[in-house]
Amino acid sequence: MADQAINVSTCFFLPPNVNSNGMYFDYGKENNWLNSSMPRFELLAVFIIVVSRACHFMLQRFGLPMFLSQVIAGRILAEIIDKHPLMNAEDGIKVLSTIATMGYAACIFQIGVKVDLGMIGRARKKALAIGVFSVVVSVICGLIATRLLITNDDEFQSFFFLVTTTSVTSFPVVTSLLNDLNIVNSELGRIGQSAALISDFISMFWINGSVMMKVQTEKGSTASLEFLGMIVGLLFVTIYLIRPAMIWIVRNTPKNGRVKDAHIYSIICLFLASTSLTRWYPHFMMAPYIIGLAVPTGLPLGTAIAEKFDGLTSGLFMPLFVATCAMRTDIANINMLQGKQIVTKSIIILITLLAKFGTSFSILMYKKFPKRDGCALALIMCAKGFVEFGSISFMDDNKTFSSDLLSLMWIAVVIIGSVTQVLVKIIFDPSRRYKTYERRTIMHLSSNSNLQILTPIQFPNHVNAVTNLLEASGASGENPIGVHVLHLIKLSGQAAPVFISHDKQKTDISDKCSASENVILSFTRFEAQKWGSVSVNIFTAISTPNLMYEDVCTLALDSSASIIIMPFHRRWYNDGCVESDDNSSRVLNQMVLDRAPCSVGILVDRGYKRRSNSLKASGEIMQLNVAMIFLGGNDDREALVFAARMAGDRNIRLTVARLISPQDADTASWSRVLDTEALRDVKSDRNIRYIEYEANDGPSTTMIIRSMMKDFDLFIVGRANNVESQQTTGLDEWVEYPELGVVGDMFAASDVEGKFSVLVVQQQHLTTS
Repeated sequence: MADQAINVSTCFFLPPNVNSNGMYFDYGKENNWLNSSMPRFELLAVFIIVVSRACHFMLQRFGLPMFLSQVIAGRILAEIIDKHPLMNAEDGIKVLSTIATMGYAACIFQIGVKVDLGMIGRARKKALAIGVFSVVVSVICGLIATRLLITNDDEFQSFFFLVTTTSVTSFPVVTSLLNDLNIVNSELGRIGQSAALISDFISMFWINGSVMMKVQTEKGSTASLEFLGMIVGLLFVTIYLIRPAMIWIVRNTPKNGRVKDAHIYSIICLFLASTSLTRWYPHFMMAPYIIGLAVPTGLPLGTAIAEKFDGLTSGLFMPLFVATCAMRTDIANINMLQGKQIVTKSIIILITLLAKFGTSFSILMYKKFPKRDGCALALIMCAKGFVEFGSISFMDDNKTFSSDLLSLMWIAVVIIGSVTQVLVKIIFDPSRRYKTYERRTIMHLSSNSNLQILTPIQFPNHVNAVTNLLEASGASGENPIGVHVLHLIKLSGQAAPVFISHDKQKTDISDKCSASENVILSFTRFEAQKWGSVSVNIFTAISTPNLMYEDVCTLALDSSASIIIMPFHRRWYNDGCVESDDNSSRVLNQMVLDRAPCSVGILVDRGYKRRSNSLKASGEIMQLNVAMIFLGGNDDREALVFAARMAGDRNIRLTVARLISPQDADTASWSRVLDTEALRDVKSDRNIRYIEYEANDGPSTTMIIRSMMKDFDLFIVGRANNVESQQTTGLDEWVEYPELGVVGDMFAASDVEGKFSVLVVQQQHLTTS
């Protein structure tokens, strides 16, 4: 019976039935449209994407990741396929799995393109220590637990791969987690990415070394040497042939020019060729990743390639791959295990994870990291996701694990990946860092102290508006100002944000900072013109638009800035017509107003350009007419102090216009006492013109302000948002831009004519609890 041969017949239909005649033409016929592979694949793909999106819509409010929703979609589809005979066709499942696996290779390649290897060289000691020891210690602890709990030597190899898979930290998974939580720009996010990248490379060598030992055990030394030779050959070709070719492409691309399509498609073909190594190389996903790492990060080449892959990989390939992996999980295998076996295998996974968490947390505590932040970062280092799904899937193809252990690992990855994100979101609050009990306002600066100003720049035409304001800020040897310029650039073609401090002693500008060249030269020239009264420090932050506020607030905190000057999102032509509206800039302004650790000013520029530089060259003096409109309150008092600093400049004529209401005289409050005290010095200053206007309601205030618009070059007002006053009664419902407040919004109205600038000031919101 044992020697009896078994014959298996397989039928193929040639040519294969790919396309159908359509649902309408095949209705009621024996040849159903689902018998064709293309409609079946399209139906399965649409089902996965729709169900995963629907699940995520419900689960995201609990902080659960998209990864879990894709797993749920895969499990639901697996149950449907088991019960529907037309959907259970083998060729349809193979097509779906093949495209999903190819998509996973594209995702890994794209991540390699976005990885900046310079992060390893820039990594701090704590990130280096976490990246190395979190892997090494967890592997050692996991193997010790395995040796103590598993007595069967035949099973030890499978558990060796179990421990290795559990102990690794994947850079793509960590980056995805940080992006989902919007903390990739935080200090915790930067350390986590650096540590994950280091851990990723250690894990890569560890896993491939393990595979090589397995090949030697199963196939002998010759196969093991072939395996090693392929890895060495791939690295040699990548370093000495592919990487130089990529650099040649970058150097031959014109500055601010577009990479040739022939170069881009050649690299894509190279990626497709690397995936064919699966015929000889069990873990073929290493090849696309290495090819991706050879591509120079960012502009112009890295960005161009990433843009080709972004939408397709995240929107289609990734959901398909995770769902098909989930379809392979057989929960029934878990039921076949005895209780003791489940406990033993779960303990090994738990010990490995605890060792990884404990090692990361201990290093952070030794480095005096905050406990809550350290706990969150240690959890991030334990995160699991689609990369671990890929590793388990390929080990399943190579029969590395038994079916019961495989199912247990699928479930462990899903639970760890889901719980980690929820816990990190609960523990870590990125805005907590910006909440301060220390006064960081212009009002609370000591006399003749150095005023620190932070000004973010997004667009080239912001430079003139900001330098005009800074020139009028009353800087002198007795009242110096320190200007911190932050050039904000949209992150594209790379995974990790970049923060660069430009050294004044360096005359050359790196390729990564070439976009900041004009900003650097403009503010360096401004500093030279104001030598002795203005000092300028210039920085560049490359990050996603929705997280740029993190860079702004962090730099404001580190530089002890008293005010952040944010350019308004709307820009006008010289004739008063709207040039552009940038919604991302508006969102940035709103986020900074809500979270800033100091006062904030929004600068609205309606085409005014100061001409004093050219007039000084001819010996003439051009006076700047500045008006400060005072209604009362914290924001107005802060704006008044900033305006008063300008009065020391003999080229500036400052007018303080106070709008009062007869009803105010009948009411007494502490705020009115502070207003009177703030105005006392203004009234006695001969360099300041003080006038009062009677404003009984909103319309009268509007008439007064509009009558002043053609007489002044610069207006300074307080934001006073959500502050009720008799002078602004009835104006709240007409406000188009709440970030400017009621008064500031009048200057940005579409029916306003004139060339002037407006600075809307909000005093620091001090933490009270």
